[in-house]
Amino acid sequence: MKRREFIAAGAGLAASGLLMSRGRPAFAATSLKFDSYISETAGPSWTDRWFLEELEKRTNGEVSVRSYWSSSLNKVGEHLAAVRDGTSEITLISPGYYQAEVPVTRGLEWYFRMNRSDALQLVCRDVYEQFQPLRDEWEQRHRSQMLYWTTWNYAPLVMREPITSLEQIKGKRIRGYGVATDVIERLGGIPVPMAAPEVYQSLERGVLDGVYGFDFITAIAYKLHEVAPNFYDIGDGPHGPAAVVMNKRVYDGLSDDVRKVLGDLADELYAGKFVEIYNEALARYVVTAKEEGVNFATFPADELAAARAKVQPAEVQAWIDGVATPAGIDGAEMQRLIDEAIAKHDPNGKMLRPSEIAAGA
Repeated sequence: MKRREFIAAGAGLAASGLLMSRGRPAFAATSLKFDSYISETAGPSWTDRWFLEELEKRTNGEVSVRSYWSSSLNKVGEHLAAVRDGTSEITLISPGYYQAEVPVTRGLEWYFRMNRSDALQLVCRDVYEQFQPLRDEWEQRHRSQMLYWTTWNYAPLVMREPITSLEQIKGKRIRGYGVATDVIERLGGIPVPMAAPEVYQSLERGVLDGVYGFDFITAIAYKLHEVAPNFYDIGDGPHGPAAVVMNKRVYDGLSDDVRKVLGDLADELYAGKFVEIYNEALARYVVTAKEEGVNFATFPADELAAARAKVQPAEVQAWIDGVATPAGIDGAEMQRLIDEAIAKHDPNGKMLRPSEIAAGA
């Protein structure tokens, strides 16, 4: 694409470098800020970096992106307001940090319901396309354009001391995130809310007995295994649906060519690039984990089935009764669409779990 094809009229924000003439847009935004509360080596960041780098390449540098990692632009919990109000143009949103603000999206967050993380990404995409209240929550309430759905791969149960059964979770103090706290409670543990940067020291000092709801890649990147080397696969399925979104006014102000590139990149992620990137990253981190003393383990099938029965369908029903119904959301219909999407995509999922990679699957 030529330079003149990208310097085209469009709507946008002054914060994006937009110039105005006679009350009408003169140039499309070409300089964008990507704002993430996590580090560039954390789980979803591998996909995000590919997406942003490809955006620059495929627009021949006409779109440039400045990335702000590790809350260097906005603090944890501030990113949804920032993208809605235009403080940043693009951001990663994890629903667990905004439970009151994204009640519909929380209907996508659960455990023990499916197996593959790449399938969860496609479930989120399909339900977003089919369920109007979910789209309205982002596009109307938060003035954000959905660029693509992502996930936090898989969340092992990480423990300081080894356990030989899931029954031994009872009474243990375990850091949780979002709906993971519900899983900890249902399995008998004591959930402890805590910001990610505080987890390592809390494990080291014995304030925490373990961590759950911390994805595998980030757990290794944050060196949690140095103080809690026991990683258990509890058969809970994929972890943490999340969304990468753009301020709606900025998106609408981009040229048709740029919007097409954004759509093409998302389609490539959904078509297999997502799982390609993640499988490579997971394999790399499993090698590091094994070299640095991580003990990978799982539990017998009957224990995993018992754990699932303690969590589902009670966890989903709690969202329908406690969140969806009071908010006027047809939670049962949303969950019906989710069930259909799971049946369609989960059997074809290809993203390996860390325990499978470690065992040579």
